[in-house]
Amino acid sequence: MNTTASNNPSVTSLFDNPSTERLHRWRRLKDRIAHHSMTIGGSGVIIAVVLIFFYLLYVVFPLLLPAQMEAVKQYALPVADAGKSLYIMTEERGEIGVRYTASGQVVFFDVASGQHLQTQTISLPEGVSVTSFNKADFTSNAVIFGLSNGQAIVTQAAFGISFGANNARSVETTLKYPMGQAPIVIDTQGKPLSKVAVQVGSDANTIAAVTEDNRLVLAGVTKQKNFMTDEETLQSVTGEVALSQMGKATHLLIDKEQRVAYLADEKGEILRVNIVEKTAPVIEQSINALEPNITLTALAFLNGDISLLVGDSSGRITQWFPVRNEKNESVLTRIRSFHEQRTPITSIDIEQRRKGFIAADKDGYVGVYYTTSERVLKVEKVSDSPLQQVALSPRGEVIVAENEKGNISVWHLENPHPESSMHALWEKVWYESYSTPAYTWQSTSATNDFESKFSLVPLVFGTLKAAFYALIVAIPLSILGAIYAAYFMSPAMRTVVKPTIEIMEALPTVILGFLAGLLLAPFVESNLPGVLMLLFFLPIGVLLAAYTWHILPKSFTERVPEGWQAGLLIPVILFIGWLSFALTHPVEALFFAGDMPHWLTQHGIGFDQRNALVVGIAMGLAVIPNIFSIAEDAIFSVPKHLTSGSLALGATPWQTLTRVVILTASPGIFSAIMIGVGRAVGETMIVLMATGNTPVMDFSIFQGLRTLSANIAVELPESEVNSTHYRILFLAALFLFLVTFFFNTAAEIVRHRLRKKYSSL
Repeated sequence: MNTTASNNPSVTSLFDNPSTERLHRWRRLKDRIAHHSMTIGGSGVIIAVVLIFFYLLYVVFPLLLPAQMEAVKQYALPVADAGKSLYIMTEERGEIGVRYTASGQVVFFDVASGQHLQTQTISLPEGVSVTSFNKADFTSNAVIFGLSNGQAIVTQAAFGISFGANNARSVETTLKYPMGQAPIVIDTQGKPLSKVAVQVGSDANTIAAVTEDNRLVLAGVTKQKNFMTDEETLQSVTGEVALSQMGKATHLLIDKEQRVAYLADEKGEILRVNIVEKTAPVIEQSINALEPNITLTALAFLNGDISLLVGDSSGRITQWFPVRNEKNESVLTRIRSFHEQRTPITSIDIEQRRKGFIAADKDGYVGVYYTTSERVLKVEKVSDSPLQQVALSPRGEVIVAENEKGNISVWHLENPHPESSMHALWEKVWYESYSTPAYTWQSTSATNDFESKFSLVPLVFGTLKAAFYALIVAIPLSILGAIYAAYFMSPAMRTVVKPTIEIMEALPTVILGFLAGLLLAPFVESNLPGVLMLLFFLPIGVLLAAYTWHILPKSFTERVPEGWQAGLLIPVILFIGWLSFALTHPVEALFFAGDMPHWLTQHGIGFDQRNALVVGIAMGLAVIPNIFSIAEDAIFSVPKHLTSGSLALGATPWQTLTRVVILTASPGIFSAIMIGVGRAVGETMIVLMATGNTPVMDFSIFQGLRTLSANIAVELPESEVNSTHYRILFLAALFLFLVTFFFNTAAEIVRHRLRKKYSSL
């Protein structure tokens, strides 16, 4: 007769008493607390990840915004009876404007309102008129008036800031004469100067002029100071060259280093003249920068005076700069062009702190451009009549444009991140002074002339390279070690090996990076042949040792307890390591002239002490514990009845391992590998301290690298908040986030499919 607990009053009373009920309620309460805690914790993690994503997107988003122009004021030309404007400029903040006129007057005015502030007049000799005008590099604010008698006057507007009562800010304007107020003789023949250019330096000054009879006249002017009387006198040397090979010059420029002059005529013929020797200028190159039936209408230096901006009658603007050819000759080369405007370009002005510029045309449009990123940021109509002059304030925030009717338009420009574009970030860019387009990361420099290089490609390449070499070391060792530890190793040895490897996981990566950079890198450099021989001989030696064990008599092999055979490999590995490093110097002396790193360098294989080999070893050791621990748990958790059943049916242990155990544990093994990949891609401190942080694209294992994460760690603390550099670093972080999210999602999908596929085993 069968009875149950429900039919037994004594059993029922045992489970229904008040203390048992209180225990059940307490357990149910703990279950609910655990359930809600896990729900809140999981939701919190998801919310935190989503918030991180949106914060990164919030910081990066302004990089995608175009430039904005807003009209501020339009008014009549200040002091219109002073004559035609030759040049318009503003002071630092775009508050005070300066208008140089053909009559030799300098008009200072308030940019926001057009109110006339002051007028100063250049002292011209009797019966002499202004025949040409040009400006120097913006760092000096100097301009030059070429005169009809072959002389020139150099002057510069100066601005002084003072603070009065209640900290009221005021700007004081003056006119200075860096080469003296008296005219300087440029052409001893007294011919009118049809074109003129000047550069003012701390020690030397250079003036170039094209005369009415088409000669280039050069004058090097220096100041001599009498230490007894403090009296300054000017001394000059002159030289000239005939311009018979080109038409009438319409444009003339001197670079700020006072080494090169450029002349151009209306047909687009550009001469490059070496003016290092002021007494003997040399024409180095002549090119035609325009297509047939197109005329040259504007010529200007880009910031840094390396690149030329050529504007033409079709509305196209092209950038040219010298490039070294196969013969190591510097040849002026067309790099890129912009053709957003469709009528003749009348004026070009440059940004003083970046590689951008603005251009005005005859339809009254002003275009805002950036060369490196090849972006057309804005094209806005600012006038109904053709524009004659356009000026951009030094901070790049105010545009002042003058049209043919004598009206001035003032616009506010918001253009915070022109350096960023898909082209600049992900494609090859032809940077100034580079012989070919390249992927380059170089975010900062000591001068404003610097061309920011924000290509993320070298950093992505370095990230993948570091992860690749680390995983080459980590995946075979960790997966094969996990298989042996979980399936073949004796329980006693496993209790020692597994915790030891898992303890390695807790070792801070900064310690590993420190040791790799301070000890491992010099050791590898000093024993490079030994390290390479070790990497080659170690797997071969282990396989030979295994084969030797296999052919030994069973009477000998059976003396070693099952699962302890791996311990016999320890002396084999130590012997191979000793032998490899013992042969280092003999091999180096025999094949590499006693110094393998130097020998590699001499044969075209660059060698950096902190290289990918060091990173692969150090980061591989850091990744091994993660992969090993998860993979070993997955393999060890394969149900014993599966392995027992396979062995009982006659399968060998190896067949059972490959056809049952690994397949069943494959979701866990795959997860372990993907976690290792994520750890390798996101690792910061080891690559920061052991790679040399050189953002180069070189597959060589002996070259350094820079990863995205290391770059963020190095440069973010030094970047200006909300600058383009700052936001691009956050873009790199967003890219890492999305890549990691993609791979983790793909890994989870694959893991679920593997689990579903092999769950029936």
